[in-house]
Amino acid sequence: MAVKKIAGKDVQVNDEGFMTNPAEWTKEIAVELAKEEGIAELTPAHWAVIDFCRKTAEGNGKAPTLRTITTGANVSTKDLFALFPKGPAKKVAKISGLGKPEGCV
Repeated sequence: MAVKKIAGKDVQVNDEGFMTNPAEWTKEIAVELAKEEGIAELTPAHWAVIDFCRKTAEGNGKAPTLRTITTGANVSTKDLFALFPKGPAKKVAKISGLGKPEGCV
């Protein structure tokens, strides 16, 4: 495991840049991770998805899949791709400080 400084805080990340300890996550870290993923600003719609993903992971310890996000966060697949382009489940998991979702390559 590597350590990366994000938003002034040292956090543990794996070789793909996913945080390995969700407890180290903060909203400031999310903003910086979003910028790294090409998302300049996190809107209330982004935060609704991020909050849903974090709550889901608290319950089962895993980042939610695309289908779980669209169903549970009440957002269409099209809107999710607009919010988190090019691999939304993977991007939102990274920005949410969660591990890579199962089934993502």
